[in-house]
This record gives sequence, structure tokens and C-alpha cells, in this order.
Amino acid sequence: MMIKNINISLNQFVAQVEGNIVSNMGNEKVMLSVKNGKYYNLGEIGGVIWDLIEKRTEVNELVSTLLTIYDVEMSVCVDHVISFLEPLLEEGLIELSDKL
Repeated sequence: MMIKNINISLNQFVAQVEGNIVSNMGNEKVMLSVKNGKYYNLGEIGGVIWDLIEKRTEVNELVSTLLTIYDVEMSVCVDHVISFLEPLLEEGLIELSDKL
């Protein structure tokens, strides 16, 4: 099995890919990818991130918004955001681009 090395940078733009069914289960969001035929538990903070990337958003801006919601250090926030987005990108659930 090959592991792709994906580098998501803060100046890239991220957006949801269409065709996923998302619903709230308690405080968490779960998603069904129709294309992949898989369920994903986005969790509570992941659900917030998912909502924030409904429209194409710069990763930097995403981090800034989360810093206003959660009491967390910027470096920790960046690490968590990138590590949340990478598997979504690998699964084809989000798209990255270098411009808006």
C-alpha cells in the first residue's frame, strides 16, 4: 500500500466536494460519501471545519476562524486542521486549489 505524501499549505484554498450526505448526531457530524459508499464521523470540531469549508476558504482563514472559537495555540490549531484535512483529501471529500 502506497501512502501519498500530501502537503497542505496555509495559503491554499479548500472546499467541500459535492455529493456527500451530512447529518448531525448529537454534537458530532457524520457524513456518507455516495461516491465512496463509506461513512465518516467528522466529530464535533471536524463538523465545524466541514461547515466552514462549504465555500472555498483559505486554510489560513480557516485556522483564524477556529482560533476565535476555541482557546488553542495557533501551532496546535494548524497541526489539527492539516491532520483533519489530509485524510479527507485522500478520500476525495475535499478539493484543494492555489487560488480562490
